[in-house]
Amino acid sequence: MIIGVPKEIKADEHRVALLPSAAYQLIRRGHTVIVERGAGIGSGFSDVDYEQAGAQLTDSPKTVFGAAGLIVKVKEPQPSEYPLLRRDQIIFTYLHLAANRELTEALLHSGVTAIAYETIEVNHRLPLLEPMSEIAGRMSVIVGGYFLAKHQGGSGTLLGGVPGVLPGKVVVLGGGISGINAARMATGLGADVTILEVDVERMRFLDITLHTAHTLFSSEAHLMELLPTVDLLIGAVLVPGARAPKLISHEMLRRMRPGSVLVDIAVDQGGCAETTRPTTHHDPVFVEEGVTHYCVANMPAAYARTATQALGNVTHRYIEMIADQGLAESCRRQPSFVSGVNVHAGQIHCSAVAEAHGLKFSELKFF
Repeated sequence: MIIGVPKEIKADEHRVALLPSAAYQLIRRGHTVIVERGAGIGSGFSDVDYEQAGAQLTDSPKTVFGAAGLIVKVKEPQPSEYPLLRRDQIIFTYLHLAANRELTEALLHSGVTAIAYETIEVNHRLPLLEPMSEIAGRMSVIVGGYFLAKHQGGSGTLLGGVPGVLPGKVVVLGGGISGINAARMATGLGADVTILEVDVERMRFLDITLHTAHTLFSSEAHLMELLPTVDLLIGAVLVPGARAPKLISHEMLRRMRPGSVLVDIAVDQGGCAETTRPTTHHDPVFVEEGVTHYCVANMPAAYARTATQALGNVTHRYIEMIADQGLAESCRRQPSFVSGVNVHAGQIHCSAVAEAHGLKFSELKFF
């Protein structure tokens, strides 16, 4: 199979979908890898690294898309890439379709088979999403603490406090992978941390794992009680493949102190606040209701080398499986692949995406 690796063109996206070491392994297995020049530079991997691995390099994204039967990316196709997609092609990337009707319709129109990293589910886990959730969770405390600084328009609160001064208060909505990593970073800084969660067993796990963090059953009433004293609010909720639930209203934000910060990790899936709108690393924040919002839609790209390596660690065997066996056989051998197929031959096969846009859902039958 021919595997294509285009350069990411989403704003401030510096990750690359295939490591040179993974390209080398694919080529040893008899496949061809075509890489757009400069695709790996933002992550610290040069064109020479790919050439030494045996990959073919090209200056043209059209060549990559035109030749490859399997396109591997990090972020969803951008509008300029829509015309390059075709019916006999597989694209394997983060898609987040529930929050993007335009992209959903473009994929349906192209006839491409679109597999989303974020909906491949194995034993109730999302193994291809988890590394980026870990990075985003840890980042959320770093950027949240930064934008609490007075010169950044924040309240001037240091999350860890100092002797004689109480630490800042952090509330994390959701105790999943992003949430637990956010809580770990915040407790490590010495902040006063509360995690809101609805799963009682998960709360028990968090209680045992994070000795200094508090857990609280997630409800609107509990959140309303906490907000007047919160310095950093982190939205880390996830419904696999679906739009994030809107847990934070305008009214709730008005209860927060001016200069407090909201980091919405769920922005890729539409965000968990009514006020959320996607931002970029170059223009990361805006203020609504006196609260600084950080809503960057590709947070891990800030740490592109770490993120690329972490992503490659979990995607490489799936890429090899598709290249070696084709998608149909891969789905037979690894049923988790079926949950990753969001779109195929002009039909939606992810119920959460179909529901989000009011479109028809079809069971995946060709396997």
